Amino acid sequence: MNLVALLLNALTLTAILMILALGLAIIFGLMNVINLSHGEFVTIGAYTLSVVQALGGSYWLALIVAPVVGGALGLVIERLLIRFLYKRPFAAIFATWGLSLVLKQLILLSFGPAPVQVTAPIVGSVTILGESYPGYRLLLIAIAAVLISGCVIGFKHLRLGLDIRAVIQNRPIAAAMGINTERVYAIAFALGVALAAFAGVLIAPLVVVIAQMGENLLARSFFVVILGGFGNIAGVAVGSSFVGGLETLLSYNLPVTLSQALVLLLAIIIIRFRPQGLVGA
Repeated sequence: MNLVALLLNALTLTAILMILALGLAIIFGLMNVINLSHGEFVTIGAYTLSVVQALGGSYWLALIVAPVVGGALGLVIERLLIRFLYKRPFAAIFATWGLSLVLKQLILLSFGPAPVQVTAPIVGSVTILGESYPGYRLLLIAIAAVLISGCVIGFKHLRLGLDIRAVIQNRPIAAAMGINTERVYAIAFALGVALAAFAGVLIAPLVVVIAQMGENLLARSFFVVILGGFGNIAGVAVGSSFVGGLETLLSYNLPVTLSQALVLLLAIIIIRFRPQGLVGA
């Protein structure tokens, strides 16, 4: 593998992890809820792509439908389950773990254990600095960059983004200022899982789409959030770059499973000596 491909592979993984971790960071930073079902919404996004394509729809349609489906499910789940667990973090862990098992079984019942085939919107390679590189991976990087930039702008300038930031910093004061905190919580949870579903569509053409595909991504996304520091986008960016870049570099010479284990081990060591994360909460 040449240097250009190595860097672009690192950027691809970093982009995927950043979208996933951003959703987790929003949910935990705002609600103090560790959502162990986050990976299943990645899977739901991937299967949404499969269903849309099976019905004759395009990848681009699935890129819109998947986050809508994820967001709608998020609103329902927040209203029926998560809303009662904001002040019970340990109960929330078990509840979202149970939700993860339920969603996984529903996916298995609906689609079976066999891998599902999906197709990328573009095929072939693009020549960069004299080296060929898969065109879809470049498209993924571009889409992720647009999405993340939009999230940053939204959090800084849109009313909803400002409300979310205000509630994260101090819920009682935000409520006293007239912000509907329950509405913000519901929308933020829906946004977090919608981002996971969106990431599922992006990653589906690159992996084997099965009911368990979100498990590995969930673990790495949590480490990204913890490593970067809770509650800020800069921390998510730093954590994603660290995990994505180092894992790609190690996997060049080591088995993928071993490289992932070494990255997570190093992340644990860093967190041990810097529990607030590389950027801080």
